Amino acid sequence: MLVATEQAYRAVAARDSRFDGCFVLAVRTTGIYCRPSCPARTPKSANAEFFPTTAAAQAAGYRACRRCLPDAVPGSPEWNLRADLAGRAMRLINDGVIERSGVTGLAAQLGYSPRHLTRVLTAELGAGPLGLARAHRAHSARTLIETTALSFTDIAFAAGFASLRQFNDTVREVFAATPTELRSQARRRGGPEAGTTGVIRLRLPFRPPFDAEGLFRFLSDRALSGVEDASPQHHTRALRLPHGTGIVTLRPEPNHISCTLHLTELRDLGTAVSRLRRLLDLDADPVAVADLLSTDPALARSVARTPGIRVPGSVDGAEILIRAIIGQQVSVAAARTTLGRLVTDLGDLLPHPQGSVTRLFPTPAALAEKAADVLSGPRRRIDTIQRVSEALADGSLELHPGRDITELREELERIPGVGPWTAGYVTMRVLGAPDVLLDGDLVLRKGAAVLGLPDSPTGLRERSSAWSPWRSYTGMLLWRAATGG
Repeated sequence: MLVATEQAYRAVAARDSRFDGCFVLAVRTTGIYCRPSCPARTPKSANAEFFPTTAAAQAAGYRACRRCLPDAVPGSPEWNLRADLAGRAMRLINDGVIERSGVTGLAAQLGYSPRHLTRVLTAELGAGPLGLARAHRAHSARTLIETTALSFTDIAFAAGFASLRQFNDTVREVFAATPTELRSQARRRGGPEAGTTGVIRLRLPFRPPFDAEGLFRFLSDRALSGVEDASPQHHTRALRLPHGTGIVTLRPEPNHISCTLHLTELRDLGTAVSRLRRLLDLDADPVAVADLLSTDPALARSVARTPGIRVPGSVDGAEILIRAIIGQQVSVAAARTTLGRLVTDLGDLLPHPQGSVTRLFPTPAALAEKAADVLSGPRRRIDTIQRVSEALADGSLELHPGRDITELREELERIPGVGPWTAGYVTMRVLGAPDVLLDGDLVLRKGAAVLGLPDSPTGLRERSSAWSPWRSYTGMLLWRAATGG
C-alpha cells in the first residue's frame, strides 16, 4: 500500500476520496470491505483491517460493500509508480493477460517462473495472480450486468469465466448478491442505460481535479484521420484488441469520463477499459503531484493554473513508437500528414466504421512489408521504421505495460535511429512512467525558459531532481508553457 495503517485509518475516518483505489478497508465485525470514502459508520480501529487490493480482501474472506461499490473507483497510482515485478504484473493482469494466456503466459512475459511470480504477488499484494485476475473478472462481470441487457451466460464468458456456475458463484461470493439482484439494484440507482449487444456505456472514475481540457486538446491536436475523430470535448478512436476491434467515444463530465464502447467481442471489455484508463491517466494522484511540484517557485503558478494535469498514455504501444519516430524533429502537423498517409494506405478497414473513424492503425507486419513504399522523406527515418516494425512483428521487441522501464529504454536505444528522446517518450506513454523528463526536447526547453528555469539539457536535468517522482507531469507543464496553453 502507498500509505501506512495509521494514515489509512485517518483517511477512512475523514472519508477522504483521494485514497479510493489506493487500498480497501475491511471490517472484521461485518465481513465487508469498503472504499476509504464509504459513507457508512467508521469502525473502531481494532475492527479495521487494510488490504492493498480488493483481491487480497476477497482472499481473506471479505465481500464487497453494496453501498460504496469499492471496485468502481480509480485504480491505485501505485502500479505506475512501482517499476518492480508486482507493479508490472498488475499492469498486465489489468490488461487481461491471465484470461488470454494464463499464469504461465503472464510469468513468461515478465521473465519469471510462475512459482516465483505467485510467491512475490502473494507477499506484496495479499493474493496470487489467479486471485488478482478473479477480482478483475468480477469487476468486468458486474459492469456488464449493470450496463447491458446481455444474458448472464453471455456475460459469464465475456468476462472470462470458464462456466456459468463459476460466474454465479464468484458474483455471489464477491458481491453477496446474485447477478439478477445486481442488475435490479443498478436500475433502481439510475445507473447507465443498458446498451444493446456490443455497445457498452460506462462511467470511468478519476481522482479530481482532472485537466480534461488540456488532455483532450493534446489528443485532438495529434488525432489521425481515419483512426481518430477528436476535439477538446470528445475523443473517438478505433481500438485493436486481443479478440477483435472496437470504437470508443470518450467525453469529459464533471465527475467522470463518459465512455461508449462498440466491441466486436465482449471478451475485450476488461482490456479495453484498462487501456482507456491508461490513455487518460485516470489512476493518477493529482494532489500528490501538485503538492510536490508547487514547492518549486518557478512551477507553482503553472501548477495552480492547471489543476489535475495528466500525462497522456496509450492504447497501443506499437502505434506510439511509430508515431514517436515520425514525430521527432518535425512539427505536429507534419507528423500527422505522414502518419495519415500510412493509415490510408496500410490501415485495415474496420468491420463496423462509425462516421470518420474507418480504419485501424497499421500493424507492425504491414509496416515492415510496405512502409518503405508509402513513406517519403529522410531515408534514415524510413529505415528506422522498417527495423522497429520488423522487430515488433517477429516478437524480438515487445511493447506492453509489463516491461521494465530501464530494460525497454536500453533495448530501444540499441536500435539504430532510435535515440533517448524517442525511448523516453515511449516509456512515458506506453508504460505510464511518471518520472521521465525529456530534457532534450526543444519545445519543453522553450517552456522551461518561459518559466525562468534552466533551458539547457544539463541544467534542466540538474534542477529536475527535486521534481522526482513526477517529472513526466513537469514535462507536460513545460510543454503547456511553451505553447501558451
